[in-house]
Amino acid sequence: MEATYASAIYGAVALFLLFYYYLLTKSSKHKLPPEAPGARHLHLMAGGATSSAKPPHIILGALSDQHGPIFTLRLGVRRILLVSSSRIAKELFTSSDLAISSRPKTRGIKHLGYDFVMFAFSPYSAYWRHMRKLVTVELLSSHRAELFSSVGMEEVKQSVKELHAVWEGKKDGSGQLLVDMRNWLADMNLNTILRQVVGKRLCGGGGGDDAEEMRQCRDAIWDFFHLVGLFVPADALPWLGWLDLGGYEKKMKETAKKLEGIMGGWLEEHRRKEYSGGEGKVEDFMDVILSAVRGSEGEYEHDVDTVIKSTCQLMILGATDTFAVTLTWALSLLLNNRHVLTKAQEELDKHVGRHKGVNKSDICNLVYLQAIVKETLRLYPAAPLGGPREFREDCNIAGYHIPKGTWLMVNVWKLHRDPQVWQDNPLDFKPERFLTTHKNMDINGQDFELMPFGGGRRICPGLNLGMQTINMVLANLLQAFEFVTINNEAVDMTESAGLTNLKATPLEILITPRLPPNLY
Repeated sequence: MEATYASAIYGAVALFLLFYYYLLTKSSKHKLPPEAPGARHLHLMAGGATSSAKPPHIILGALSDQHGPIFTLRLGVRRILLVSSSRIAKELFTSSDLAISSRPKTRGIKHLGYDFVMFAFSPYSAYWRHMRKLVTVELLSSHRAELFSSVGMEEVKQSVKELHAVWEGKKDGSGQLLVDMRNWLADMNLNTILRQVVGKRLCGGGGGDDAEEMRQCRDAIWDFFHLVGLFVPADALPWLGWLDLGGYEKKMKETAKKLEGIMGGWLEEHRRKEYSGGEGKVEDFMDVILSAVRGSEGEYEHDVDTVIKSTCQLMILGATDTFAVTLTWALSLLLNNRHVLTKAQEELDKHVGRHKGVNKSDICNLVYLQAIVKETLRLYPAAPLGGPREFREDCNIAGYHIPKGTWLMVNVWKLHRDPQVWQDNPLDFKPERFLTTHKNMDINGQDFELMPFGGGRRICPGLNLGMQTINMVLANLLQAFEFVTINNEAVDMTESAGLTNLKATPLEILITPRLPPNLY
């Protein structure tokens, strides 16, 4: 009965969209980009609210093969511009950057982003500019980034030590231990970012209230990533919001309540400890932002506690998104290309050796490892459709008229595989390209052929700290352990649907140490 009702609703919506599309195309007087019939692509709603065999970025990539590197898609009243060309991306993020610096007000962001107070998802405004400056100057200054990087380094070493201890206790008769590295990387990454943001970590296999609290946090974070990118029917047709087809908005509200409860508890802990001294303690993100807003509460258009909770939660989510996802894909690619793995470990042996651990100062000499990370970000960007934007005014892009209010998605995944840019087998994993033909290409938002962290005013402010962390974790893992798959089988590279490009299946690997025991 429920399925029949939902089918009837979707059928009615499809008929409405066909009529709406006819009226709009008939009345347009401007040269508009090619348009893919929106009613045929209702399955893109909710990034899987209806079943889809492939993730949206792959489906949209196929549409760009049909309609070109710039086209529009209509979903209800929403017009979405899809771009998959570095030339057009450059135009967007340079001369038109201010015009595209706002964010769409989706139902997911409303419910999960503190009603748009979470500044990365906020529309372009004085509030967004103030928060961007606060985060860049106060939280991610060179001095702060160095301190937070040191905390991250400590956590990497501690996590590797704990993994070695598990190996000692549970290794099999051949001296190997089976580990789901996707989960291990997620936990290690969560430990790292929680220490940096709120001064906490998930106990390494221990129990207690803290461990349970962290487990709840981890589960809520993964629910967030599943839900925040969903394009629900009410995003296409706002008057359908009361129906909540599929119950996704209810789930969004429940997840938001869990995360706000966790963040609220940590904020109260920090307030209680704020004046208790703690000399010699490294300040975490929440300490810094509490100090930054003290005495200036009247300058914010939102409740200060909401600003603090949403900003700290954003830092946790942003790092969890990029670090664990990228490292999981990097290991998967290395296991499917063992000659690259061998070469990376040979580089580590040459420049670091096996008599000491990897330090931050060693990374600059590990050029092949850095190329591996870049090539991973090229093939499997953590946010394959980037961060959605909204046009604040009418624009002319690539010779086409783009009306105000149009949503923008840059298909980074497709752009990174453009054969005109990456001529040497663009679908193949070849880190060497970043040491030869593309050695001067960087991920800082200035090279529009490679933009895993976005571009323009909305580029990820933590990309430098993020790259340091990814390089450090990968270097320490490859130095510390040998990795093989079960029966030397190829790793399944299936991608999942959603805002973040998660690996769809576990990454189960057999590990053995490759360093002397005293180095763990």
